[in-house]
Amino acid sequence: MKTLLGGIEAGGTKFVCAVGTGPDDIRALVRIPTTTPEVTIGQALAFFQEQTRQHGPLAGLGIASFGPVELHPDSPAYGFITSTPKPGWRNADLAGPFRRALDIPIGFDTDVNGAALGEKQWGAAQGLDTFIYLTVGTGIGGGALINGRLVHGLLHPEMGHFRPPRDAKADPFPGCCPFHGDCFEGLASGPALEKRWGQRAESLPPEHPAWALEAHYIAQALANYICILSPQRLILGGGVMAQGHLFPQVRAEVLRLLNGYIQAPALLEHLDSYIVPPGLGDRAGVLGALALALDAARPGRGG
Repeated sequence: MKTLLGGIEAGGTKFVCAVGTGPDDIRALVRIPTTTPEVTIGQALAFFQEQTRQHGPLAGLGIASFGPVELHPDSPAYGFITSTPKPGWRNADLAGPFRRALDIPIGFDTDVNGAALGEKQWGAAQGLDTFIYLTVGTGIGGGALINGRLVHGLLHPEMGHFRPPRDAKADPFPGCCPFHGDCFEGLASGPALEKRWGQRAESLPPEHPAWALEAHYIAQALANYICILSPQRLILGGGVMAQGHLFPQVRAEVLRLLNGYIQAPALLEHLDSYIVPPGLGDRAGVLGALALALDAARPGRGG
C-alpha cells in the first residue's frame, strides 16, 4: 500500500491543499484563498482533519511556502514566514499549528524547493542529482538540488534577486522590485512585463519586442546558474514560461551568452532536453509539497 500524504502549496493568493500518494492518486484537493494566517491556516487544518477521518491517518505533511521562510530546524522561528511584504504574514508561524494539531512529521521548505523535489520524485528531474527549478511568474524564485540535497545554507537561495546587467538605453524601465529595483525579478517577472509594456504578458503577441528582452534577462540568469552550479538540467516553470515561444528564444540566447565556453553535450547537442518545462506542469507546486511530506515521513527525517 502506498503512503498517504498531505501537501500544502502555500502561495500569496491561495493555499492548494491535497491528500494523496502521488501524481496519479490525488484523493482530495482544495484551494483556499490566502487571507489572514488565522483564517487560512484554520481552513487548511480543517481540510486535513476531515480527510484523515475519511481516508485514515497521514504519514506526513509537506508545506511548500512562499517566503522568505526560516528553514533552520534549530531556530525558534523554524517553520515561520519571515520578512514577507504580504500584509499580516510577516513572522507568521505556518508549520507549527499543523505540527501541534496533526502530530505527524512535517516537511517545510520554500515553494520552489518543494517543486524541485517534486520534479526529482515524479517529473523532469528523475534520475538527476544536480539541477535547478526556476519559476518565472508573479515573482521569480529558484530551488537547487545539488548532489541529491536541496540547498539551504545561510537562508535559502533567492535566485530571483541577483542583479543582471541592464543597458539603460535599450531598456529604460527601472525595474519594479520594492527592494532592489532592477534585479532579475524586478526586470523579468510577470508584473515587470506588465508595468514595462502596459499590458499583461499573456496579451503580448509572440512577435512583440517584449519577448526578446525577456529571453535575454532569463538567459543571463541561466548562464550564471550554469557557470556557478553546473546543473544537469534547468527546469523553467511559472506563468510567464507558459508562453511556449519563449523557450526557443531563451535556449538560443543562453548559447550566445556562454559563447562556447561550457563544452558539454547537454548544451551543444541536446539543448531542447536541457532547458525544459516542468514534467509536472502546473501541478509542480502541490506535488512538490507531497514530495516534501514523503521525505519527512522517512525514518529520521520528520520535522
